[in-house]
Amino acid sequence: MKSLAIIGAGSWGTALAIVLAPRFPRIRLWVYEPDLASRLRKPRENDVYLPGYQLPPHIEVTSELPIALDGAEVVLSVMPSHLARALYQQMLPFLNDSMLFVSATKGLENGSLLRTSEVIREVLQTCLTPRIAVISGPTFAKEVARFEPTALVVASDAPSLTEAVQSAFSGPTFRLYASPDSTGVEIGGSIKNVVAIGAGVLHGMGLGFNAAAALITRGLAEMTRLAVAMGGKAQTLAGLAGLGDLVLTCTGDLSRNRTVGVELAHGRKLDEIVNSMKMVAEGIKTTNAAVDLAKRYSIEMPISEQMFQMLHFGISPREAIQRLMERSLKRE
Repeated sequence: MKSLAIIGAGSWGTALAIVLAPRFPRIRLWVYEPDLASRLRKPRENDVYLPGYQLPPHIEVTSELPIALDGAEVVLSVMPSHLARALYQQMLPFLNDSMLFVSATKGLENGSLLRTSEVIREVLQTCLTPRIAVISGPTFAKEVARFEPTALVVASDAPSLTEAVQSAFSGPTFRLYASPDSTGVEIGGSIKNVVAIGAGVLHGMGLGFNAAAALITRGLAEMTRLAVAMGGKAQTLAGLAGLGDLVLTCTGDLSRNRTVGVELAHGRKLDEIVNSMKMVAEGIKTTNAAVDLAKRYSIEMPISEQMFQMLHFGISPREAIQRLMERSLKRE
């Protein structure tokens, strides 16, 4: 495969363009904002979402979907989850059955409660027989763009598709492991953002390693319960797309979701925090879907529930922690 279209030029989309540039002779990067697209063409730096990193010269930048998708063999989508349906509907006239579709979006669609790959399939299957894979794992965009060693997971229900993406994307600093469990991979990548908001709250309140370790461990239990209830495998959540991504997002200062929790613990209002951020913190919207999925599958997700109450009903971070600690006693 020689031609790649990347749809979305936030920090993650830009980093993927940089790290995959040696793997694809032709890459077209679609940018939503025409003014940002102009700046990405020259001086070839994403000064909004990933400042300080240069795009390789052969990456073409465009704000026109038909141009971005023309001749693409692989379509790699990196948009926020709440925009996936609308963007794929716009893309549909320019897509065909020969294309491979790879989703790098970590989130769930509120209302439908569909994983992003399911949203893509629902849109595409009206006209195509789509081949869809997902990639996820512990990945901070800046470190990927610096070509620091990174490992993640590619998953689909077709081994040949999984292996094709694994082979096409893997390089000296970017290693992909194959999995048949798209459900587990996507649930891990989505729910870890909710738990990371809680981790930020703990940090912002000045609490120590005991509390952080407990939250990460119980958060993993929540993620695993939901993934298994939805048909995923517990083993997936013990790997890079589950535990690996959870630890990174809960402990790393580059985590947007963790930052939201820190700022809430410092007393800032959610609207103020969101308006001050250039990039989307997926965990905010995912709390809604997490709580709805817990009800649908009759499972307990207490951390997600308290993050939902804190974000959308205004309970204080301290009260959210207290509620978790005062739940009825259980077996692990």
